[in-house]
Amino acid sequence: MKNESHISLLRVNKSYQEGGNVRTVLNDMELTINEGEMIVLLGRSGSGKSTLLNLISGIDQPDSGQINIGDTDLAKLSEKERTLFRRKNIGFVFQSFNLISTLTAEENVLLPLKLKGIEDENLLQRAGSFLNEVGLGDRGDSYPDRLSGGEQQRVAIARALAHEPMLILADEPTGNLDYETGKKILDILNKLVRENGRTIILATHDRDICSIADRVVELQSGQLHDVTEFEGA
Repeated sequence: MKNESHISLLRVNKSYQEGGNVRTVLNDMELTINEGEMIVLLGRSGSGKSTLLNLISGIDQPDSGQINIGDTDLAKLSEKERTLFRRKNIGFVFQSFNLISTLTAEENVLLPLKLKGIEDENLLQRAGSFLNEVGLGDRGDSYPDRLSGGEQQRVAIARALAHEPMLILADEPTGNLDYETGKKILDILNKLVRENGRTIILATHDRDICSIADRVVELQSGQLHDVTEFEGA
């Protein structure tokens, strides 16, 4: 693992207006992540995990503070600039898979490559290679509704890694899967992220996932706290 700190959040604040009240989600929150680290982000439902991932991806903006990924402070970018940065540098794995139903598995994996503007005669081979990595090399022509939940999530993992992003964000990636399928998905995700040297933040409320992490942090009352009773695998 490299020791370069390439993600840092400094004094990040985020609140939402709910009726006549202001709900503070993040309060002067700080986080530093080294390149190649796997971070598990714990927190109860409603604690702000998804809000934090949305800020790190540039989908949302903080009320104040800095969100640095590499040499880029996302908080200073326009919405268009954040979108372009996200397409190039960030891969996503969601609880609900978020595959496009009208595209085949192969086409779903190809999508981030095309959005990134990659023009390569070997794109199909590249997409097929990642589908092979997740054990679905023979299902490239299948549409999402012909795949099981576990298979859809494997396609989502291939899609997240195919355009070689610097950062993977996984939001409850096993939340819609049974225990055994979820364990297999985590094994695949862990293996591929490690092999490709990617940094990953995995948000979950499931403490069983912590065993694969390099570091575990928990979001409580708008701030992050190190969880020391779990050791990385």
